[in-house]
Amino acid sequence: MWQELIQEVRVAQMGVQILFGFLLTVVFTPKYGDLSDADQTIYLVTVVLGACATGALIAPVTLHRLVSGRRIKAQAVRLASRVTLLGLLLLLATTCASLLLILRVATDDGFVPYLVAGVVFWYLLCWFGLPLYARHRNSTR
Repeated sequence: MWQELIQEVRVAQMGVQILFGFLLTVVFTPKYGDLSDADQTIYLVTVVLGACATGALIAPVTLHRLVSGRRIKAQAVRLASRVTLLGLLLLLATTCASLLLILRVATDDGFVPYLVAGVVFWYLLCWFGLPLYARHRNSTR
């Protein structure tokens, strides 16, 4: 199970690291100074979420390195799996907060929160709903 988990983490790590890297550059653009206080707050929250997601999704690698050879692989896999799930939730929050900020800057329309809520629903359905449905439907009782 450890190898499967590490493969899954690699996919999520790449996405969160690219997103986080782009987020870090925003503050150095001329447009940042033109953002409203609310948008700057959304940006700061998004950057912190991105940093936390990055940390959580890198944690299984560090965990593996520090406990390797200690004969606690089953416990390490469980812990790494939990921190990976936390990292995915933080990635979801980071992505949606980024979308909120971008759409707020790109348009003044009042539909932005509803659009972001729709995307959150879509992510929850794809990332959690479908896998939980498959697990429930195909698990032996």
